[in-house]
Amino acid sequence: MEKSLICYLAQEESEEEIFYDLQELQELLRNIGLEVVDQVVQRRHPDPHYLLGPGKISQVKELVERELITAVVFNRELSPRQVRALEDLFGPRVAIWDRTQVILEIFRRRARSREGKIQVELARLTYLYPRLYGLGGVLSRLGGGVGTRGPGETKLEVLRRAIQKRIAELRRELEAIRANRELLRRYRQRRGIPIVAMVGYTNAGKSTLLNALAASGPKVLAEDRLFATLDPVSRRVSLPSGRVFLLVDTVGFIKDLPPKLREAFKATLEELETADLLLHIMDLTSPYLDEQQKAVEALLQELGLGEKPILKVYNKVDSYGGVLPIDGVVISALKGFNLEQLLYQIENLLFPEEELEFLLPFSSLGTLAKWRERIRVIHQEYSSEGIRVTVRGKPEDLARLRAQVAGT
Repeated sequence: MEKSLICYLAQEESEEEIFYDLQELQELLRNIGLEVVDQVVQRRHPDPHYLLGPGKISQVKELVERELITAVVFNRELSPRQVRALEDLFGPRVAIWDRTQVILEIFRRRARSREGKIQVELARLTYLYPRLYGLGGVLSRLGGGVGTRGPGETKLEVLRRAIQKRIAELRRELEAIRANRELLRRYRQRRGIPIVAMVGYTNAGKSTLLNALAASGPKVLAEDRLFATLDPVSRRVSLPSGRVFLLVDTVGFIKDLPPKLREAFKATLEELETADLLLHIMDLTSPYLDEQQKAVEALLQELGLGEKPILKVYNKVDSYGGVLPIDGVVISALKGFNLEQLLYQIENLLFPEEELEFLLPFSSLGTLAKWRERIRVIHQEYSSEGIRVTVRGKPEDLARLRAQVAGT
C-alpha cells in the first residue's frame, strides 16, 4: 500500500465526531489502497489557499518529506485554487485528494452494471468540470489515465466542451433509465405487489439480507467492505402467509454524502420514494452505530422520506455481545437468525388486515386461487351450496375480492 496522510480541518465538530470521521476516512482510504501513516488535525476557519493554516501546512510538508508520503488527503472538498496551490507546494510526487474524490474513486472501482457506470462517470465529470482550471494531479486521477499532470493549458477549452457534451449524453442516458424504471413501477403497482426498500449505512449487511430472504434469483455481491455493491437489485420474497413483496436493495449511505453523488444516483434513490415500507438496516457491532443511524435518518429527511413507514433492523447479532435494542428487529442475515420474525413484522406493516367471510360457489374456486398471494385464507367449510370461506387481508384487497365474488 502507498503511504498517505490525513489533514482534518475542524470547526464545530466535537472530539467524538472528529475521531469517528478520521476512522471512517481511514477505512475509505484503505479501500483504494492507501495506508494512513499519520493524521493532522487543526481547528480553525478554512484557509482560502491551503485549507489548513500556513504554519500547519508547513508542518505537513515536512512530515510528507520525512515519511516519503505519496498522498495527502483532506476531509473537506477542495476548491480548484486550493488544489493547484497544494500541488505546487508538495510537488508532482505527492497526490492531493479530498474526501469526495476518495468516495468517487471507490464508486468507480465498484460499479459493475451499465447504470452504475453511467452514474459514477456523471458524478466524476460533474466534480471535475469546475476544477479544470486547477488541472494537475486531480485531472489525471479523474480523467482515466491522462498522463501525470493532465493536458496542457492550451487544450483547456477543448476539454471543457468535450466534458460538457459527455455530461449531457450521460444525463440523457440516465433519463432513459429513469423512464424505464417508472414503467416497471407502474407495472408493479397494477399487479398490487408491495415494495420494501432497504436503506442503511454502507456495509450494514443489506446485500447479505437480500440473499438470505430471496429464495430465487442470482445472488448479489455481499462483501465486508464499503460500497461493495452500487447497483439497485430487486427480488421477490414470500411472506409466512404465502403473499409476496418485492425487496429492493439500494446504494449504501454514508455521512455527508457528496451532493454530486446524490444527484447522480437519483434514479436509484427514486426506488425509495415509491416503496411502501423502508427497512433501515444497521450494523449492531459498529462502535459508531449511533452516528451512522443519525446520518441515515438525516439523509432520509433531506430526500423527503422522513414520513415513510420505517422498520429498524439491527443486523450482525451473531457477532454482538452487548444489550439488545428493543425498538426494532434483531437479526443475523449471515446466519439466518430471526429472519422469520422479521418477515412477520414486515407482513404486519404491509398488510394491516381485516376479515371477510363469504360463500364461494364451487364454480369460482379459480377466483380465490388468484388471490392467495395477497390474502390469507383463515377457514374453509364445505357445504352443498359452496365453500364458506373466511379470509384476512388489506381492506382494499378484500373490497376487490368481494366485488369479484359478487359478480360470479
